[in-house]
Amino acid sequence: MLLLKKVKFKYIILLLLVFIAAYLVKSIFFPTQSAPRYITAQVEQGNIEKTVLADGKISAFKLVNVGAQVSGQIQKLYVQLGDEIKVGDMIAEIDDLTQKNDLKQSEASLASLEAQRKAKEANLKNYQLTFDRQLKLVKRGAGAQSDLDAAEAQLDAVKAEITSLDADIVRAKIAVDTAEVNLGYTKIISPINGVVVATPVEEGQTVNSVQSAPTIVKVAQLDKMTIEAQISEADVINVKKDMPVYFTILGRPNERFSGMTLRAIEPAPTSINDETSTTSTTSTAIYYNGLFDVDNPEHILRISMTAQVYIVLDEADDVLYIPSAAIQQNFANGKATVFILDKDQNIDEREIEIGVDNNVNVEVKSGLNLGDTIVLSSFDGSSVNNRTPRVRF
Repeated sequence: MLLLKKVKFKYIILLLLVFIAAYLVKSIFFPTQSAPRYITAQVEQGNIEKTVLADGKISAFKLVNVGAQVSGQIQKLYVQLGDEIKVGDMIAEIDDLTQKNDLKQSEASLASLEAQRKAKEANLKNYQLTFDRQLKLVKRGAGAQSDLDAAEAQLDAVKAEITSLDADIVRAKIAVDTAEVNLGYTKIISPINGVVVATPVEEGQTVNSVQSAPTIVKVAQLDKMTIEAQISEADVINVKKDMPVYFTILGRPNERFSGMTLRAIEPAPTSINDETSTTSTTSTAIYYNGLFDVDNPEHILRISMTAQVYIVLDEADDVLYIPSAAIQQNFANGKATVFILDKDQNIDEREIEIGVDNNVNVEVKSGLNLGDTIVLSSFDGSSVNNRTPRVRF
């Protein structure tokens, strides 16, 4: 009985070894082909746009530095930071004693010259009568020619003096006008409608206009703002005037400010204001300012805010699109090839016509239908239909 059990055990062990060997042979020489797995995407429908991204700086549409054209102490400052003012509103007043004295002196000089002219006019009448009398006597033969010559010389002299006084009077009148203007400069008024955005001076401060006009206040029009978008040299060649633009700001990242177009593109880079830029080489990036304006009735946008600007190079609305990474070959005539995955997991290469491509999604003009499954790549990186999907950068 014991011998029979030992024989059965040996057969079981032998049978087990046979099964193990058969499994190893099958695994090594006849591996199981697993079904391929692919990374896919669906053909979708929507809007697509190709844009240039640029950093923007917001500034006032119009900013005026209101300065003083005369020197003196600021006696009164009528505005404060943030005040809304209109054209002609009083901003500040400078001590006008010097200007008043200059005006009085100029007026006195003018009055003196006019009085001298009146006196010379009286002399002119007298010398004219003397000349006429001597002329009559000479014509009758009763007078001497020398007396007539003397009378004529006196007459010419007084006429010359009057002419000289007329010139002096003109200069004096100019001096009076200048003094009146300088007196008016002591009262600083607003040249535009706007908001006071800076007040660099205080009451009691002395300003000196000898070298440059000191700024009393800065007034800006904030109902409209200008945005300077810094466009890189790589992108500026594709950007043109009147292209659509939109932007976002840090305070409202989910709100899009749209409906504007590029007003202008500055012909020179921003670095041109650096005096050393023309004489030294630099490795820094080159940017050109693209300018556009935006209405700001609620004054949400403020001076020096940062804007994320999108310049629309091309766009298509309500079109079919697929991921740009699905394109396997891209031809110059607007044609491309993609891989289609059918219901039986079979791969088919298809030629399609493409449009707007923003390197994320690409418009499909023909060759695909909404909902088609597009193969991007396989999970293990292996080839798809004997070809490796192209990697786009």
